[in-house]
Amino acid sequence: MTMVSTYPARRYPSPMAVLRLIKPVTWFPPMLAYGIGCVSAGVSPSGQWGMVILGVLLAGPVVCGMSQAANDWCDRHVDAINEPHRGIPSGAIPGRWGLGIAWAMTVLALILGWQLGPWGFGATIAGVLAAWAYSAEPVRLKRSWLWGPGVCGLCYEGLPWFTGAAVLSAGAPSVYVIVAALLYSVGAHGIMTLNDFKALEGDRQMGLNSLPVVAGPDRAAKIACAVMALPQIVMIVLLLTWDRPLHSAGVAVVLGLQLLAMRRLLRDPKGLAPWYNGTGVLLYVAGMLITAFAIRTLGAV
Repeated sequence: MTMVSTYPARRYPSPMAVLRLIKPVTWFPPMLAYGIGCVSAGVSPSGQWGMVILGVLLAGPVVCGMSQAANDWCDRHVDAINEPHRGIPSGAIPGRWGLGIAWAMTVLALILGWQLGPWGFGATIAGVLAAWAYSAEPVRLKRSWLWGPGVCGLCYEGLPWFTGAAVLSAGAPSVYVIVAALLYSVGAHGIMTLNDFKALEGDRQMGLNSLPVVAGPDRAAKIACAVMALPQIVMIVLLLTWDRPLHSAGVAVVLGLQLLAMRRLLRDPKGLAPWYNGTGVLLYVAGMLITAFAIRTLGAV
């Protein structure tokens, strides 16, 4: 497919086009998840604030920004259909600059990850590999409605949560941290599925089997809502069994508010998916934070 530039021919990308390429609005979920991981570790950050700040910057602007650049480069033909105004298909980022930016940020991520010790560096490697596996051939996990949103959910929520706890603890996090991070990663699969609604037509034409393509928008939205809700229900029960009834109630309240938002979402899934991402996801993260405070003292004897 030939992409037609809507910008005058240029040799270098504009700074604003580069900023849009790495999408600052997407940085906040992994940054918050890293901070939540630090909270859940139950370790005072005193004397380690540098590690906390470095980890937050690594999770958001660097690794997440790199993943966005890599995805836009690998998706440039799909974006020419769905969003031709984006930097690469429009020509605002000319030639192979998009690929070069993605690789430069990959190297930067590994350099910064090395400063976080073995746990932080290992998690950085995992995040970088997952970002490229999601977007790039021949793996291109985003072709799958199961593996694509799954690896995104893991990298946006579970991996930074685990990393924040591991870096601050200077060791493996507790089983409570691992279970919570995994459950919220599973739930994030539904959040990532909602992101696929905006690319429905291009995904269909390019053979990307996102859940909205495979199941249709209405059914996909119902599945996404169930996937978001069920892990939180499990978390509510676990918090009760771990003798954290108030925290369990707090997570139940934010889940209840999400369910109300989901009712509205299901009236028009394609049109209201962006709205839900700005409301329901905030409530989802609030539940993560409540859970982090609940488990920070568990196992600390």
